[in-house]
Amino acid sequence: MEKLAILDCGGQYTKVIDRKVRELGVCTDIFPIGVPTEQLAPYGALILSGGPASVWSEQALTYDPALFDLGKPILGICYGMQLITEHFGGVVAPAVKTEYGQTEIDVDTSCPLFRGLEPRQAVLMSHGDAVTSMPHGFYSVATSGSIIAGIYNPDIRIAGVQFHPEVEPTVNGMQMLNAFLRDICGFTETYALEDRIETSIRRIREQAGEEGKVVVLVSGGVDSAVTAALLVRALSADRVFAIHVDHGLMRKNESDLICRNLSELGLVNIRRINAEDAFFHTRLTLKGKTYPPLCEATDPEEKRAIIGHMFFVVTEQAAQELHLDFDRDFLAQGTLRPDLIESGNPLVSGYAHKIKTHHNDVGIIRALRERGRVIETNWDWHKDEVRKVARMLGLREEIAQRQPFPGPGLGVRLICCDRAADLPAPAVQEQVRAYAAEEGYTLALGPIRSVGVQGDNRSYKTLATLYGGNPMGADWSRIFDLARRIPNKFDCINRVAYRIDSTAAAAPMECPGLHINHESADLLREVDHIVTEVVTGPSIAQRFAVLFPATCPDRPGRRYACAIRAVVTGDFMTARSAVPGQDFPLTALDEAVRRIRAVADADISMIFYDVTGKPPATVEWE
Repeated sequence: MEKLAILDCGGQYTKVIDRKVRELGVCTDIFPIGVPTEQLAPYGALILSGGPASVWSEQALTYDPALFDLGKPILGICYGMQLITEHFGGVVAPAVKTEYGQTEIDVDTSCPLFRGLEPRQAVLMSHGDAVTSMPHGFYSVATSGSIIAGIYNPDIRIAGVQFHPEVEPTVNGMQMLNAFLRDICGFTETYALEDRIETSIRRIREQAGEEGKVVVLVSGGVDSAVTAALLVRALSADRVFAIHVDHGLMRKNESDLICRNLSELGLVNIRRINAEDAFFHTRLTLKGKTYPPLCEATDPEEKRAIIGHMFFVVTEQAAQELHLDFDRDFLAQGTLRPDLIESGNPLVSGYAHKIKTHHNDVGIIRALRERGRVIETNWDWHKDEVRKVARMLGLREEIAQRQPFPGPGLGVRLICCDRAADLPAPAVQEQVRAYAAEEGYTLALGPIRSVGVQGDNRSYKTLATLYGGNPMGADWSRIFDLARRIPNKFDCINRVAYRIDSTAAAAPMECPGLHINHESADLLREVDHIVTEVVTGPSIAQRFAVLFPATCPDRPGRRYACAIRAVVTGDFMTARSAVPGQDFPLTALDEAVRRIRAVADADISMIFYDVTGKPPATVEWE
């Protein structure tokens, strides 16, 4: 079989490259960039991924230079292009021009990568370093202003691109990858998704053996539903035990709906556990570290760790009641490849930086995984692939297309803190305000921070809030353009939100603090229910509400602000904010504001719409 090797340099999108190449019908395997060259002999071509390091720094990754003497076609992406540049005598320098988000570039259509495309292309950039001197024997085949965005040496069939063709904001990225695979590499065979489903079923049977029983955590989303369906297909139904844990941070009426749907998957052993009090108030000690109860925690990573460990504590107790033992039996999860990549899991990448810890990849789960007691049917798939598998397995479309919901639930949509986050220096604040004013908007920096991903690194930075004009008649193209430019220009910011409930100008915000408790969870549950009902459209992959502690002078006495988040994406590794009036009716925002005011006017001071893509923000705020 024709095969391509992906050499991982620690990029957040390494597995997306893998998925896209497989989608184009070529079999792939992933290796660390330091793999001995002799292991690459069976592969017909190589792709070098992006990564968070700099080729000029002490943290630059080591690799076997002989890989460039194999005579195989090579494509370098982002860090991969910079590595090629350094190897062949070019120069890469820092801070020449940072670019995060969708950018338009000029391409040379005589290069095989871009043949048949228009000379102007929209691509996804996420870099702080750039090529300043061309490598020997290479031609520049793409530019972003003064930045070299593509290189190619036709004699040795080695190309590099500074952007990411594997992600959706690169509009014609699949055509570019296909051109590399078929025109430059000469691949002709096809590798299908059906083969991987049969592989997954075979792996379940091999791991569980003839007698092993399996506890599967079922959240109600498509990931865990596919896991449950594969388990029932691979094993007899009496060996599969489904547990749904209601941790008090579910969406409105969700646990009732989930438990009604479970039996349709062919499950016969189903248990629902109501564990809100345990999740909110238990104090855990893990590896010598004592964690505060969830109702006192404020750090995003700490909250995720607490929730992840509590899932296992509650599940283990339920397993004991069912006379199951994880020394003999197994825990099954709907873990996706992006979860493991963003968690910095070493089994997926030896170099990837942790963006955020996923509840299904905390330490106790990793320990079980090392003992071979965790079955993860979706280990090799991304969200859009899981949806395809769901349909191939015959699951109802209601499940296959279900809105994603993180394991920590509303816990990562309640932005907790005891006090306001430190703001950038006054001079920087003034520069940001002046920059927004040039476009006719006023701007305030929020008293909180949120999680982002920039240049394959985790960022935890300040929220910028925009004000100006009539929100229901806003110039959304200007707002989105400004939201793209602000994080690129000001390194202290990774997320921008636009106020939609008032025409008031920006004013300094105060932060009264916020913690997870029954009242804050109930408030967000109601607001989130409104958003998911109102903000709808066929292209929207996910929509939800976020609650954060912020007050404003024009609506005093109210403790919280809320933000509406709606994104368009296929794989959730990159995303763009849904455009009002394009991806959903503009009137939806007006209705959402009106209904939120009707149920939460005494609590909500301001309502925003998140206008940031991923990168530089993440889809979730934590």
